[in-house]
Order: sequence, then C-alpha cells, then structure tokens
Amino acid sequence: MIFPERVGDQRRIGVAIEVPPPFGPELQRARKEFGDPLADLIPPHITLLGPTIIEPEEMDEVFAHLSAIADCYSPFEVRLRSSGTFRPLSPVVFVQVAQGIAECESLERAVRSGTLHQSLRFNYHPHVTVAHEVSDEQLDLAFEAMATYEASFVADAISLYEHGDDNVWRRVHNFPLSLGRAQDAVPGAAS
Repeated sequence: MIFPERVGDQRRIGVAIEVPPPFGPELQRARKEFGDPLADLIPPHITLLGPTIIEPEEMDEVFAHLSAIADCYSPFEVRLRSSGTFRPLSPVVFVQVAQGIAECESLERAVRSGTLHQSLRFNYHPHVTVAHEVSDEQLDLAFEAMATYEASFVADAISLYEHGDDNVWRRVHNFPLSLGRAQDAVPGAAS
C-alpha cells in the first residue's frame, strides 16, 4: 500500500468509523486467513478520510474540526452485508455497507472539508476491506467466503488514527456522535 510521504515531524493520519467487537476482531481474523499482510496493521474500519499528512501544529485544529463534526451527528445503524470488489481497478475485496451509506457519505464530506479538505482519486464508497494486494486466488477466496457475511452495529463515534513508524494504524482519539443538532448544520456537509 502506498502512503503519502512524511517529512521531518509530519504526522500521517486517517479518520474512520471503527468496526466494534465482536465484528472487528472477526473481520481482522478473516483478513489474516486471506493472507493479507496488512491484517495486523490496520484495524477493521469504514474510511472517512484516507491517509493524510499534517504538520504537528495542525493537530489542535484537526481535533477541533472533528469534534465540531461529531457534535452535529447522531449515532446511526450500520449493516455490513455480502462481499464486493474494486477489481480490476484495484486488488481489493471488501464487505459492503448495506445500511448507513448516506450517513457515511455525509460524514465523509464533512470530515474532508475545512482543515482536512482534499480531492479524491476515486468516488467515495463506504466499505470494510478484507483482502488487499494478495493473489487473485486469495481475492477470489475472500470474495466467496464473505458473500454471506452479515453484521450490524451502531456507529456512535468517528475515530482519528495515526500511522506509526512501525506501520501500525492506532486510534488516537474517539469523537462521540452527539444527539444534538440536525445534520444540515454540519460544517462542509453540502455537496
């Protein structure tokens, strides 16, 4: 996997919805079984902001940005169901988000605004990766094995992750989704 390069004391961050137990550990075990070398390095998640480089002095602004967004959303139900793939464009097999798509899309737009504004290489598609950059045989196996997978959980926070020098993505902070204001009050949420 290619990540944006850091220089000096820059930080590589990402923002995601964490897949909670028992489903997160279950999907992580599946990813290991499919031979994905990243299985122990990346916790199961639904990406809201892919790997992004920031300066250390921007961290407070990032925290404030994510906190303000989280305050504008209510927890919502996520249902994961069945497998999907980005092949032939990208060697990835994933579990599909079958419920909670609109909420994930809205959160992604809000997160990718303001201090974290950036353009996307591909259209946003919420999913949970279970195999990446493994052989075609392993991708086929993952696609077939996860075709009947189902799980439901409440997404009640967005999580800020940091990519360490050991290549492990670790959660730095959770920003609980509040029951407060309406979603149309979210900074940067407009399309």
